[in-house]
Amino acid sequence: MLGADGLNLALTIADSGIIDAAVNDLMGRSQVMMMAEHRGVSTSVKKHVLSWRRHVRDRMTRVGQTERFKQEINLYQEVIHWREDTFIERLPELMNQLEHLSPFYRQAKRLVENNKGVDNPVFPHYFCEQWYRALSDAIREEEILELESNKEQLLADLYQRMETMRNMKKVTEVGDENSVGRLWDMASAKLSRTDLTIMKQHAKFLQRNQGLQSIAEQLGRMASDVDDPSLNRAPTESMQVVEEESDWATDDIVGVHNSDDLNKLLPNEALFLTYPELEVVFYKRLVDKRLMNYRMRGKSRTLREVKTHKPQSKQVDIDKGPFILCVDASGSMSGFPEQSAKAFAYALMQLALADNRDCYVMLFSTEHIAYELTRQDGLREASDFLSYTFHGGTDFEPVINAGIEKMTTQRYKNADLVMISDFIAPVQNEDLLTQVEALKRQHNRFHAVCLSRYGNPELLSMFDHCWRYHPNVIGRLVRRW
Repeated sequence: MLGADGLNLALTIADSGIIDAAVNDLMGRSQVMMMAEHRGVSTSVKKHVLSWRRHVRDRMTRVGQTERFKQEINLYQEVIHWREDTFIERLPELMNQLEHLSPFYRQAKRLVENNKGVDNPVFPHYFCEQWYRALSDAIREEEILELESNKEQLLADLYQRMETMRNMKKVTEVGDENSVGRLWDMASAKLSRTDLTIMKQHAKFLQRNQGLQSIAEQLGRMASDVDDPSLNRAPTESMQVVEEESDWATDDIVGVHNSDDLNKLLPNEALFLTYPELEVVFYKRLVDKRLMNYRMRGKSRTLREVKTHKPQSKQVDIDKGPFILCVDASGSMSGFPEQSAKAFAYALMQLALADNRDCYVMLFSTEHIAYELTRQDGLREASDFLSYTFHGGTDFEPVINAGIEKMTTQRYKNADLVMISDFIAPVQNEDLLTQVEALKRQHNRFHAVCLSRYGNPELLSMFDHCWRYHPNVIGRLVRRW
């Protein structure tokens, strides 16, 4: 073989330690370090960076698979299996291909000119070694550009999340550490001053109407009362910075070994470069990774997934399902009921954050609009929902069918469907009521929050629990001021 195998070139470069160096640089930034040491957010930040590490490694390994490098690598793979005489014979043909294919062409042209047509059996090996080095450098440069681009995007995302977290502290107090960590996962959306003002208004409305908060808390506790072993939560995995032995850390010299790292080269190996006749031997040993290097050993800090088990003396947590909140957005809900419905949804979102549950909202009138408040851009979704103006008529059946469809999936096991409305509507058909009863037997719950004293009692009877919240006019004035 005339040169080194180039098939795993991109993979080798991606595994060379430059990604770990980038991660350590990120974690060393003062603002990132402060967030990574915050008790409520540390796991989420480290998990975020570890996920980016996997993502960027995949992106870097795909650099060598782009059309720019793929054709050149295939040509290189073909050439290194030629015999020396075949290489000399087909060299003009190879140069024509390199001219239109590779930046290495100019260097290759100089090599051919310096050889002056001499039939030297060492020349094909030297040519391929230089080609491999140029190809490796080109891929490395492209991968570093890809890494730096992704690194800048990650930093922008991290700083955006930090800014959103700071702004949300001005809106409302976030609860416990779990809710803070979940809020970090939702903080990728950039919130405008209008978004923050809307959230602040509904947070204040919720504080003045503690009855809504009380209903939300009662509802949130019901998922824990289910007696079903299949819902026991499995041991969780957390991210921790651990110290481990690494050959890339340069704390101590522990010996020598064969490698191609010029930074750790033994001085006597450089003697080959002092004699032109032996220079090709040096490059041959470099390509074959047979240069004598100092072997270094030390400790490096890396992120690792660590499984954590809860103490046996503590009761096992129940895997609580999502909240599915169906909000009546008809014209009859305008005014105080609309404010109450939005504030109640805001309270449920906070509970979902604290309990690591999803919160899915469907606004319905003659049609329904869906918002997922706890996904990655959930704060943006919450702002859009809180800004929506209620209008139109009332049609219960489509939204209940949509909720039932979700509750039949594994993701919505042990879920709570909550309907908030004035319930001034007719009783639903028997087929729908049969489906509701079947889901109740599978540990799904159906709740109603009635914001009118005129709600249809027969319609409300289909729900497991019903709360009525319709303070009188005097009560509303007290809460408003």
